[in-house]
Amino acid sequence: MTATHATRYLYLTRHGEATPDERGLTPTGRRQAALLGERLRDVPLSAVHHGPLPRAAETARLIGDRLDGVPAHACEPAGDYVPYTPHRAELPADSADFLLDFVHGFPPDERARGPLLARTAEERFTGPVDGPEDRHELVVTHNFLIGWLVRAALDAPKWRWLGLNQCNAALTVIRYPPGRPPSVLFSNDMAHLPAPLRWTGYPPELRITS
Repeated sequence: MTATHATRYLYLTRHGEATPDERGLTPTGRRQAALLGERLRDVPLSAVHHGPLPRAAETARLIGDRLDGVPAHACEPAGDYVPYTPHRAELPADSADFLLDFVHGFPPDERARGPLLARTAEERFTGPVDGPEDRHELVVTHNFLIGWLVRAALDAPKWRWLGLNQCNAALTVIRYPPGRPPSVLFSNDMAHLPAPLRWTGYPPELRITS
């Protein structure tokens, strides 16, 4: 019997704006999460996965309050970690020092465990699904994992997760059809956020008027 596969639609969002101690969300972050939940209300989501840290868990809860009985699951692969540490030879010569200094600023144990978690995230969240029905899933996570999964969908070099920044509560959607390459349908989309709530989480020099 021939196996049947269907398309996965993976919705990715970074948590809402966090408090300075990162124990939860600011009022802005809570409003961002609620508005994203409103945007997703009519999407046929089968599950919401979120990282274990409080800022991701609170964002997922506030989104879930706007959904109709969609189960939420905490899982470590949706957490905050460095997915890959590049070697100097992989990097553009003019930016290698900057990129390596950035990555090596994270604790060695975090850099050591990150690649395994990233592989687990790809196995769990990406690719076509078994069965005849398309699947829509949301992952509430952090900046680095979204960059890693977008990079993977585009078959870009492993180091290229660097520089793929995500705003708080912005939305990225990747489509994984059977027998075809994945497609990034849109990335870092903030259409559900009014102007005062956009661009949080972005370095100031990368913000643009929209």
